[in-house]
Amino acid sequence: MHKKRVFSGVQPTGNLHLGNYLGAIKNFVDLQNKFECVYCIVDLHAITNRQDPQELKSNILETVASFIASGLNSEKNIIFNQASVAAHSELAWIFNCVARIGWMNRMTQFKEKAGVNKENASVGLLVYPNLMAADILLYKATHVPVGEDQKQHLELTRDIAKKFNNDFKCTDYFPIVEPLIPKEISRVMSLRNGKKKMSKSEDSDQSRINLKDDKDVIDQKIKKAKTDAAPIPSEINGLKNRDEAANLLSIYASINNVSMEKVLKEFGGKNFSTFKSKLSESLIESICPIGNEIRKLIKDKKYLNEILINGSKKADLIAKNNLKEIYDIIGLTKFS
Repeated sequence: MHKKRVFSGVQPTGNLHLGNYLGAIKNFVDLQNKFECVYCIVDLHAITNRQDPQELKSNILETVASFIASGLNSEKNIIFNQASVAAHSELAWIFNCVARIGWMNRMTQFKEKAGVNKENASVGLLVYPNLMAADILLYKATHVPVGEDQKQHLELTRDIAKKFNNDFKCTDYFPIVEPLIPKEISRVMSLRNGKKKMSKSEDSDQSRINLKDDKDVIDQKIKKAKTDAAPIPSEINGLKNRDEAANLLSIYASINNVSMEKVLKEFGGKNFSTFKSKLSESLIESICPIGNEIRKLIKDKKYLNEILINGSKKADLIAKNNLKEIYDIIGLTKFS
């Protein structure tokens, strides 16, 4: 029986937004009271796209600040950056030799990120799902919080675990990871286009609520958020083909920890100007204190570095012990 342990990783994109918070970090805070949790800033994943070196270093610290400002406890959880634990890369290579090329070719996110010119995409972008599997299985994590767009990667992790256990006749060495899927929809879409995921890469800052936005900016962005002329429906089926409306209502449900049914019961029949005022109030109440704390924390680089150093030591201890077992299983030896 494997010890219950959660693993999740966040890319150090810098200037995290509402989608990062509702889609991941808010859930991390809830999970820390139920599981042993390992939260990794996945800087090795980030370099599948070229990064500015100084900006990458800065973004790692800002991500740590965002974790702590949102309520993660650095004593209770293991918080570290991926590059500090070499075993991630070592296990990823082993999984490159376990996973099949056909599995990689079926990964939809590679097709989306590589675009039409996939011959010029990096090899790292193609095989990064194997690194993702290594991230999770290196700690023998039993649970991973996932959104809709990450389910395929978790299935790959399960396939790699099963194949490794079968190939090397070590039944149940790696746990078959279970997904933790939030009850309410937490995939936050652009404020300008309800079909596109909220993202830092979108040109218009009006498309997203940044965690460091002040109350006036949040209020202004919600007022300008795209909706439609129809009133808010009283039932979920009334949101069919109303992507922008559904997105704002979903944000309200998530930020207030209530069901979509309850939101529609409260606002059904009302217009969006009334609803947007309430949504702004909820976002300002939840997000502004986090933004204020982020701004305070990023000035204390020594404190943030200490969190990463301490977290990396804890992670490295688990990783080295497990990697030694894995090396023994497959017949690799370190003569040192």
